[in-house]
Amino acid sequence: MPKQVWLLIIGMFINVMGNSFLWPLNTIYMHDYLGKSLSVAGLVLMANSAAGVVGNLLGGYLFDKIGGYKSILTGIVISSLSLLALVFWHGWPHYVWLLTILGFSGGIIFPSMYAMVGTLWADGGRKAFNAIYLAQNVGVAIGPALAGIVASINIHFIFSANLFFYLLFFLLAFFGYRKMEIAPDRHTSIIKEKKRIQNKAPFYALLIITSGYLITWLVYSQWITTISTHTLSLGISLPQYSLLWTVNGLLIVLGQPLIKPVIKLLEDKIKSQMLVGIFIFAISFIVVAFAETFTMFIVAMVILTFAEMFVWPAIPTIADQLAPKGRSGFYQGFVNSTATVGRMIGPVAGGVLADQYGMQLMLFLLTGLLIIPVITTFLYDRPLKKNHFYEPES
Repeated sequence: MPKQVWLLIIGMFINVMGNSFLWPLNTIYMHDYLGKSLSVAGLVLMANSAAGVVGNLLGGYLFDKIGGYKSILTGIVISSLSLLALVFWHGWPHYVWLLTILGFSGGIIFPSMYAMVGTLWADGGRKAFNAIYLAQNVGVAIGPALAGIVASINIHFIFSANLFFYLLFFLLAFFGYRKMEIAPDRHTSIIKEKKRIQNKAPFYALLIITSGYLITWLVYSQWITTISTHTLSLGISLPQYSLLWTVNGLLIVLGQPLIKPVIKLLEDKIKSQMLVGIFIFAISFIVVAFAETFTMFIVAMVILTFAEMFVWPAIPTIADQLAPKGRSGFYQGFVNSTATVGRMIGPVAGGVLADQYGMQLMLFLLTGLLIIPVITTFLYDRPLKKNHFYEPES
């Protein structure tokens, strides 16, 4: 693994650990401390995610135009200023505006991080994106556990903690990423066909696979929105809920040897990796629908974690393979934006369904939607077959 990739991994870890003080507690803060309904909280998170979609697309565009260093610093500076304001103004409606700005600025950062690791370690393939994914989840393992402790003292301290980690991230990026600019001929491209076709078939394939990715995130987002408040209503404490995310992060790191034989078996069959993950996703949400104790939520989280270990690294890998030369930033930005759209729609859909029909029926209905990513996984490479880009897996 190149040394520069390690700097990206450390940066992603710091970024996600800081953000983990805020995102797991957003719904709880608005519902329990600001007195808003789940539906209203869902709308606020929808605004946050909508801004994130714009930020992701802009971040990908900036990577291709001005490079990862400048685009990442832009996102960090805007986020830091927003968090500084949030430290002093975290009531209603200031929380709405500042959380929306955070969604936008955070969105700028992620596609550049993914595009940079793909271009700096072009031979890494899935390993490159899995490394960034692992860094995210080490942050998730540590951040929510610390957030639960901090919030139990004073929930308002979570904003200062997030700001502190963004300042650390700024120092690392400012001094460490300056020499990471990618030469134009280093952009990853395994599809070397006519430009006219490049602009169509790979992007059509990206549209298909990311439409299923959107649905998967829509369902997954319930864990940080409706399920979070549901656990508290069952008598599970805030530190216990935060511990669920610690289990998630630790298991993703410690569970790599457990899934390695399966990944090796399916190394050149990325469709199969996706389908295995989606099937496990469905099982985890069925368990959640019947969970009433902290132990059952731990079991559901363990199952969910194994599901995402198959699915999440696969999508940016596919996008990296599809990206024409000089377009890796845009393709990674598009992937991140579709995930963000899923996180945008998910809280609203889940909140409304939970308010109207109850948690169990909501979970069953959303779990049924996972048939869509199964279909898109089967179909995404059809445009590539038609234009003879490569021979897909059998």
